[in-house]
Amino acid sequence: MFNKLLAMEVFVQVVDSGGFTRASENMKMPKATVTTLIQSLEASLSVRLLNRTTRHVSVTADGASFYERCLRILAQVRDAEDAVSQNRLSPSGRLRVDAPTGLASEVIIPALPDFFQRYPDICLELGCSDRPVELLEEGVDCAIRGGRQLADSRLIARSVGAMQYATCASPAYLERYGRPLHPSDLARHRCVNYFSARTGKMFDWYFTRAGERVQVALSSHIALSDSYACTAAGLSGLGIVQMASFLMAPLVKDGRLMVVLEDWVNEPLPVYAVYPENRHLSAKVRVFIDWVAELFGNTSTLRRAPSSVATQGEE
Repeated sequence: MFNKLLAMEVFVQVVDSGGFTRASENMKMPKATVTTLIQSLEASLSVRLLNRTTRHVSVTADGASFYERCLRILAQVRDAEDAVSQNRLSPSGRLRVDAPTGLASEVIIPALPDFFQRYPDICLELGCSDRPVELLEEGVDCAIRGGRQLADSRLIARSVGAMQYATCASPAYLERYGRPLHPSDLARHRCVNYFSARTGKMFDWYFTRAGERVQVALSSHIALSDSYACTAAGLSGLGIVQMASFLMAPLVKDGRLMVVLEDWVNEPLPVYAVYPENRHLSAKVRVFIDWVAELFGNTSTLRRAPSSVATQGEE
């Protein structure tokens, strides 16, 4: 007798990821096992759930109906598991999370000893990349993302903070090119742009002062898709850079970078924890999101309330 519940989980993963190979990678099981479970499930139901070709897997009408029922059944099973887990006050199991490189390296990872002290039975797999991952297709439980608009309607987003920004340049750059006095002056300066690795879209720069809001779209001689690379470009004197304050703060403190446009506030970027809408929010995901919200709330450069310009050089 095959494990029908496991087969249902595998079926859902094949549908979400769009294929047997990706499903086997996400679930860390041999592709042959995935294939066998799906075949056994179809045989037990006497119905074809998936149409397969050498290049593509699609869901049949019966498969689509069964998929929705599987989601509800698996959610109920997790509800039962979580009830026991919460009674034990010890969520457990594998948790796959994705976060931007700089945020993960500078804020989340240094604080993880506290997380594991609270939840020692959770096995965390933390992907660190400035490329937004596809949660469903890549089998990720939740992701930390910054953005003014989160376009994917399949995701539920919970606000966990706001990323403060600083606009900086190296002393050598400022000695050669001078300081901008107004955001509009940036058009006459050399600036380092940041772009999305997935879409190629350049990110605008935002400033506010005494009720005035300025959004600047800059053409530049260099654009990068990694936060650490942008920081390195600023340190190398390639131009003015606008990056997260938690990255800029230590560099400003030791004098390797200097804040410009000090009387303007760099508009914060909302930060969210996102997870698929058709997934039950398990105890391990819930406690991780709660922990991240607490961590960011205790970090001045990531609190929802805007930081003053005077504190941009602080942690």
